[in-house]
Amino acid sequence: MALGYSQGAGAYQQVRTQGGVETADPHGLITMLMDGALERMRFARGCIATGNVAGKGEAISKAIEIVGALQAALNPEVGTSLVARLEGLYDYINRRLLHANLHNDSEALEEVGRLLGQIRDSWVAIPVEARQVAGAGA
Repeated sequence: MALGYSQGAGAYQQVRTQGGVETADPHGLITMLMDGALERMRFARGCIATGNVAGKGEAISKAIEIVGALQAALNPEVGTSLVARLEGLYDYINRRLLHANLHNDSEALEEVGRLLGQIRDSWVAIPVEARQVAGAGA
C-alpha cells in the first residue's frame, strides 16, 4: 500500500492542519490521510447537527477525495486478497459518504468513521520493521 509522495502529499495538503507531510515516510502519509478523512467525517457530523449544509458538503467531499487517494494507493501487484478487500471497503466507504451527504445521515458518517478508524488502528499497529520491509517491496 505504498503511496507516492506527490499523490499523497497533494491529497493531504487540502486537509492538513499540522505540519509533517514534507518529512513523512509513505507509512506516515497513509496515516495522515486516514486522520484527515476521519477529521472531515467528524466535522461533517457536526455540520449536520447544526444545519451547516455548505460545511457538510465540503467536508464530505474532502473525505471522499482522501478515501479515493487511499484507494489509489493500493498496490494490486501485491499477491494478497487484502488489497481487493480494502479496495471494496474503500468503495463502500465512498458510497456511504455520498449517501450521508445526500440524506444528511449522521449514522452513515459514524459507520464509515468506525470502519476507517479500524483500518487506521491496524495500520499504525504494524511494527516498524515490517513497515520498512513492505515499503522496500512496494
